[in-house]
Amino acid sequence: MNGSGTGSGGGGEGTRAVRAGLPEPVKYEPTLPGPVFAAHFHLPGDPTGPYTYGRDENPTWTLLERAVGELEAPGQDGVETLAFASGMAAISSVLFSQLRAGDTVVLPSDGYQALPLVRAQLEAYGIEVRTAPTGNDAQLDVLDGARLLWLETPSNPGLDVCDVRRLAAAAHARGALVAVDNTLATPLGQRPLELGADFSVASGTKQLTGHGDVLLGYVVGRDAEAMSAVRRWRKIVGAIPGPMEAWLAHRSLATLQLRVDRQCATALAVAEALREQPEVSGLRHPGLPGDPSHAVASRQMRRYGCVVSFTLPTRARAERFLQALRLVDEATSFGGVRSTAERRGRWGGDAVPEGFIRLSVGAEDPEDLVADVLRAVRESAA
Repeated sequence: MNGSGTGSGGGGEGTRAVRAGLPEPVKYEPTLPGPVFAAHFHLPGDPTGPYTYGRDENPTWTLLERAVGELEAPGQDGVETLAFASGMAAISSVLFSQLRAGDTVVLPSDGYQALPLVRAQLEAYGIEVRTAPTGNDAQLDVLDGARLLWLETPSNPGLDVCDVRRLAAAAHARGALVAVDNTLATPLGQRPLELGADFSVASGTKQLTGHGDVLLGYVVGRDAEAMSAVRRWRKIVGAIPGPMEAWLAHRSLATLQLRVDRQCATALAVAEALREQPEVSGLRHPGLPGDPSHAVASRQMRRYGCVVSFTLPTRARAERFLQALRLVDEATSFGGVRSTAERRGRWGGDAVPEGFIRLSVGAEDPEDLVADVLRAVRESAA
């Protein structure tokens, strides 16, 4: 881990989240020190200390990185965490630091909307990109000869789940590294490094920070050489978080378990209610016993996420549904304490029907949110 502090001990997930990354207490000092705004630090003599220049290190990042590492890989030695300016900065740092011209990477064909842009850039650099769907572990079929396997589970927005243990074992047997986008699950939903992955990567913009006011990303890895390359990439491109963003993210971790437990439970309640609506099709949530991904999700996930996806019959019906919602904001992110929803087809790039809805469940009272969603479904039929 990156250092040690009061959050390094054991205890349950809620205890760990509340205390993760905190420094040892100092009399009359705050429990979580405020953000350190510094482009440079006093540096007499040889640069042997931990902080030299603000593009490379910052004490506020250090505490956040320690905290995230304690959540993603509790009790694991030799794990390093690096914070980034956004989830895409974190994703790019792994892909572009580990791959060279002539290498092959396997990506999910149903992953995050920006991955096609990443694919085009990788191919422009002479890297072969293969894709396959997340469901049914289909990426196994195109794994031979790959340098890196990229998993996104649950996938966004389709909510398919792949077997990380199985895929990681197969990739390692072929000499490939494995990275898992853990954004939707959060470290309280699954811990990819415990499942055999080399990297856990996430957008902290979403449920990790949970308030819709911070852009952030991180990479957690166990291989020192690979993580050294990720750190070097961060230095080269300068994709660093601001100290205020890092501090806000660390502050938000204290309520992570409270938020995740509430949101995941309510998401399941919403999914169960939508299952009874005859005009709703393609309903997906890994926590539903009948969901195609439930069996594998129940083996590797501790919580099933706050996102529900489903399809209404037409684009117009989906748009009326969104307009009828009173407790749900029409927005493109997910994981926040305020529920959001959108018709994903409005962006293009996702292989989804025109009436496909991605609903992110917030921290509202479950009864209120279920009632609002069902009322909007009924009113959208008019």
